[in-house]
Amino acid sequence: MQPCTSNPVICIVLHSAIIISHMRNGLLHRWDLNPKEAFKLQIELSDRIVRFNHHLSPCFIAGVDVSVARFSKSGRAAVVVLSYPELEVTDIAVSEGEIGFPYVPGLLSFREIPLILEAWKKLRVQPDLIIVDGQGIAHPRRLGIASHLGLLLDVPAIGCAKSRLIGEHGPLADKAGSCSMLMDHDEIIGAVVRTRCSVKPVYVSIGHKIDLPGSISWVLNCCRGLRLPEPTRQAHLAAGGQISLSIRRSSGK
Repeated sequence: MQPCTSNPVICIVLHSAIIISHMRNGLLHRWDLNPKEAFKLQIELSDRIVRFNHHLSPCFIAGVDVSVARFSKSGRAAVVVLSYPELEVTDIAVSEGEIGFPYVPGLLSFREIPLILEAWKKLRVQPDLIIVDGQGIAHPRRLGIASHLGLLLDVPAIGCAKSRLIGEHGPLADKAGSCSMLMDHDEIIGAVVRTRCSVKPVYVSIGHKIDLPGSISWVLNCCRGLRLPEPTRQAHLAAGGQISLSIRRSSGK
């Protein structure tokens, strides 16, 4: 992806013009699946995940998070877009609605992505990179929510989870920036990354159209001294109703 023009207004217009294109050209499938069908679809889609690094010079990085109780029937998805490298909020979109898929471990994307896509449609600024609060390929069938979403939108995506779903790893130093590979048998599926000294690590994995070193680098670049990268931290606040949409309206963008 080529670097964005230095004019922020033109940059926003150019990115906004391709949001609909991404939505139309994205991979589509039915959402009214039962768990058995969803497991099968994950295996099929995992073969389409691109695990190498596309050229990235992002103007805008999005954080994605969803607030929903485990057995609740409703949720709130948030996509917060930040400028890069400033990491200033430039756009916020949320969507609230019913959750149509049951809670099944490993099938989180089928519960949450429909709401995320509704929020994504409301964006006026097209992100060049997505960081999702959840797993990428560090998943039993190599298709966590970050991979699934990146594939649907055809946008580079990174999974940055607060807890481990699968895999084992070795010791991790206390120093910020320390990493330990996350292994599933003989396969590297992600990395355990210490983003802040002596604070719990995060679990980083490839989502789509990026490699693992690139994923780790972008997460660390976006942390700015905190445990969580700023895009997903802001998305978590927005999904919880702690950020007003007035930020978007008052920006004039």
